[in-house]
Amino acid sequence: MSNTIQERSLEKIRLGVLTFFLCQGLCFASWAGRIPDIKDALQVSDTFIWGLILFMIPVGKFLAIPLAGYTVSKFGSRIMVQISILGYALSLFLIGISSDVYVLGTCLFLFGIFWNLTDISLNTQAIGIEKIFGKTIMGSFHGAWSLAACVGAVIGFAMINFQIPHAYHFTGILALIVLSWLFNKSALQTDVKTAPVAEVKNTEEMVQKKKSRMPELVLIQLGLIGLFALIVESAMFDWGGVYFESIVKAPKSLQIGFLVFMIMMTTGRFLTNKAYQLFGKQRTIQIAGALIFIGMFISALFPSIILCSLGFMFVGLGISCMVPTIYSVVGEKSKMPTSIALTILSTISFIGSLIAPLLIGSISHTLNMKYAYIVVGLLGLIIVALTTFTNAMKDEKK
Repeated sequence: MSNTIQERSLEKIRLGVLTFFLCQGLCFASWAGRIPDIKDALQVSDTFIWGLILFMIPVGKFLAIPLAGYTVSKFGSRIMVQISILGYALSLFLIGISSDVYVLGTCLFLFGIFWNLTDISLNTQAIGIEKIFGKTIMGSFHGAWSLAACVGAVIGFAMINFQIPHAYHFTGILALIVLSWLFNKSALQTDVKTAPVAEVKNTEEMVQKKKSRMPELVLIQLGLIGLFALIVESAMFDWGGVYFESIVKAPKSLQIGFLVFMIMMTTGRFLTNKAYQLFGKQRTIQIAGALIFIGMFISALFPSIILCSLGFMFVGLGISCMVPTIYSVVGEKSKMPTSIALTILSTISFIGSLIAPLLIGSISHTLNMKYAYIVVGLLGLIIVALTTFTNAMKDEKK
């Protein structure tokens, strides 16, 4: 009987944390699905200028990295998940009522800050839950994020077709997330603190202690993979809708690029654990990088609605396993405190988020957005090479 009660309690905790991933994904997709509408409403036609505006999100995310590391370590992920998810939803609401590009840029900066605070605190919480369960369940959490993002994309698509202003749309999302927070905050767990390091007795112990505080090579290697993966994500999340509008020339009722991308990303997230069992984590990332390359080139070379949608589907399937795999390997291999390890990983990875809007915006302005997508597609091959020739996932079994 006690085992049954314990199982129910654990499942309640898991579902509660999973709900916060759902909220995060819904909040993100609500923004991403309405980007073309926001761009049109503020009458921004220059792709380079739009790239500069979008640049405020990764600036906020990047500046939030040390803040996230400090606050999660100081106050714990249980408190920070609650603060960050509410701030994330509120900043989305403020984006919806932005009246000019300067206000929008400020709101996107705040959106980026709370995005990263939510990401690091929530993944810290998830890694702790994974350790409680004693098995890999990170894929299901990120799958929940993708499922919510997929639902958010469907909602956004419906809102566009019913001509509902994005301000009303974002207000409804804010209300929904506040209600979810009220009902699920009790499921969040207090982080388990590691035991204090014993007093150093000799020089050898002092050297070992110093080494343990240094960034681990595995974090640097995984961070580089994450860097290129985040450039790919930005190309799809922030520019996918614009690509269908400006390159594919699809009418609003058929601008389905972001939607099909999210559907395949969601599908891939739920198949990630199965892929680990079949191929191992190293081979899974290699296959994913190849899919990104193929999908981006199809989208760039054949910009019709059908073929571009197919390309977006390949990219969605490829990118789906990147973040959960990287975070899972950190949890397995890093000997540093989880919040600190994720902060180091994020510091390296989020350089990709800083690069992406300026890279894609400048290439699109100078040449064409198709060429920007070709460049991003080549990053899939770089991911394959990094995964093959680094040691971060060498020990994974098929």
